[in-house]
Amino acid sequence: MQKTDVLIVGAGPTGLVLALWLQAQGVSVRIIDKTSAPGTTSRAMVVHARTLELYRQLGMADAVAAAGHPSRVVNMWARGKRRAQIDMRDFGGDITPYPYLLIFPQDQHESFLCDQLAARGLTIERNTELLDAKDEGDQVTATLRGPDGKTQTCTTRFMVGADGAASTVRKGLGGKFKGGTYRSLLYVADVEVAQDMFNGNVHLSFEETDFLLVFPYGTEGKMRLVGSIRPERVARSDDLNFEDVGRESLHALGIQVTHLNWFSTYKSHHRMTDRFRHGNIFLAGDAAHIHSPAGGQGMNTGIGDAINLAWKLAAVVNGRGNDALLESYHAERAAFARTLIKTTDQAFNLASRKGSVFGFMRTYVVPNVAKLAFGLASARAAMFRAISQVAITYSDGPLGVGKAGEVSGGDRLPFVHLDKGDNFGPLADIIWQVHVYGQPTDALRTWCSDRDVPLHVFGWNAACAAAGLERDAAYLVRPDTYVGCAAPQGDTQMLETYMAGLGF
Repeated sequence: MQKTDVLIVGAGPTGLVLALWLQAQGVSVRIIDKTSAPGTTSRAMVVHARTLELYRQLGMADAVAAAGHPSRVVNMWARGKRRAQIDMRDFGGDITPYPYLLIFPQDQHESFLCDQLAARGLTIERNTELLDAKDEGDQVTATLRGPDGKTQTCTTRFMVGADGAASTVRKGLGGKFKGGTYRSLLYVADVEVAQDMFNGNVHLSFEETDFLLVFPYGTEGKMRLVGSIRPERVARSDDLNFEDVGRESLHALGIQVTHLNWFSTYKSHHRMTDRFRHGNIFLAGDAAHIHSPAGGQGMNTGIGDAINLAWKLAAVVNGRGNDALLESYHAERAAFARTLIKTTDQAFNLASRKGSVFGFMRTYVVPNVAKLAFGLASARAAMFRAISQVAITYSDGPLGVGKAGEVSGGDRLPFVHLDKGDNFGPLADIIWQVHVYGQPTDALRTWCSDRDVPLHVFGWNAACAAAGLERDAAYLVRPDTYVGCAAPQGDTQMLETYMAGLGF
């Protein structure tokens, strides 16, 4: 019988990131997957700024950015003409260290994460399947079948199901997965084109009968296309090829495919489980929620689940933190997933539904509204914040307390340029820490010393004010770089009450 702190079922991006963050916090991890190797095709294409900010904690952000293809401009087309454009170069640098969409296909991303695990001495147990799991209160006992066909027993303090939409873990728990399936059949094609006119940027084309997303990456002329299958061809779903895709948007953008590397089709779904936590067993990523491809949110959301959960599990495993900390995982991530499903559902229906009304909305109404809205710098910034996930907040959740300036407990710590570097440097340490922009009080210095919480003091400047920070306030930052408690005037009693309530 093998024993570990956390057993992770599923070695996709969610499970891989969870393993990396747990191991970095001193937690013993076992990660299994029933497949023999990572996938070689993928639907997820974009690594968003918020994910890169979190990757900076493990020193991975620069390597991922170098391996991917930064796209700083998103173009919207309709009826063969560009109708709107979001250029992140004119505002994104004040929001995040990563003011772009990083095109880094999931198959390449998974390969990178697997290499990171191997470099840290972690082994993915392939061809290993979860057969059964029993939560016994103080531990979980799992029955596994290995590559030799033999069964074995593993005891673990916690288990996490990161095993996709058809999750064995979720089904074993009897968890619900309510939602539905979209009528449209989508495709992903990895192609090479005759003439690359896209300047490495992302393009979205709306036409009367279909839509198309263009993601250039890698060498010039290589890109991935995401679009819809022609309605009259959908019935032949067992024998589809590139000749069956919608052609209106391809022709409108002048795309001439010279070589097809691979092609796949899939149905998109919108579903969510009723509980992300069942005692000592947790669900993350597609095992907990799936949604349309609108906005490229799926993979990034699963990674966000993993990092949110990792520091909470680590705290309890390491003897600090109480059950309220574990329970907050569902409260924080389910609220975000529910909002995400609603917004992506609306966007995807508008992009993919057939009929004259939807065709008119796609090609006339949406492009004109977008053109007007994106003419405003504030609207472009708001759109980037939403898509890049830097706007995610847990301020309405159980771990968000206080407000100082415009920053509430539960908000992402705002990014600020300093005279030398930026304020995100200390976040490389996956620990609680206090930030003060201005001058800390002597009482705060004493509290941080007594609590063994690092205190980082930054000089006040105009960028701090623009980011919504309050001078001399204390921002208690969680290990996942969100503000836990925002204490005006560095109120130490407020900080003490907050930490004690979570068992620290």
